[in-house]
Amino acid sequence: MTEPISIPHLLHRLEGRETVEFKAILPELTSLTPVQAKVQVTHKDSYLEIIGVAETIVTLTCDRCLAQYNHRLSIDTTEMLWFTEGGEEGKAEIPFEEDLELDDMVETVSKNGLFDPSEWVYQQLCLEMPYKNVCGDACEGIPKVSPENAQPEGDRRWAALEALKGQLPS
Repeated sequence: MTEPISIPHLLHRLEGRETVEFKAILPELTSLTPVQAKVQVTHKDSYLEIIGVAETIVTLTCDRCLAQYNHRLSIDTTEMLWFTEGGEEGKAEIPFEEDLELDDMVETVSKNGLFDPSEWVYQQLCLEMPYKNVCGDACEGIPKVSPENAQPEGDRRWAALEALKGQLPS
């Protein structure tokens, strides 16, 4: 994991920028491989500019056939987090009964707070998860059994008793 970056200390860095590289298992993300990431955080006058590249492999379950398959998850993105004056970051109440303006739909962070690169990478990877999990283009789904071909399946736990029943005299 990475240490959170102090936003006020970014002003004292060369060009107000800090780059963090890490290779780690994120506890919130179930992945087969560690997340490899590079995140560059730059302090602009009124916002943070975050540029990130990351990748990992996750195991998903196909929505059609229920088989598990591996999926490469990667990001290559840029985001701006606008500064707020107070200590609250992104905690404003959202009026659900009103239409939101574009200005109401921005991410904010306290200019005196911390920025956690690993948490940001986790959020970006979650946004890249496919909403429809299909193991491949040729996936036909769960095989359908027609009534003519269907064999009555008994409970295999009773198989030993069925064999014993056949050995007993009538």
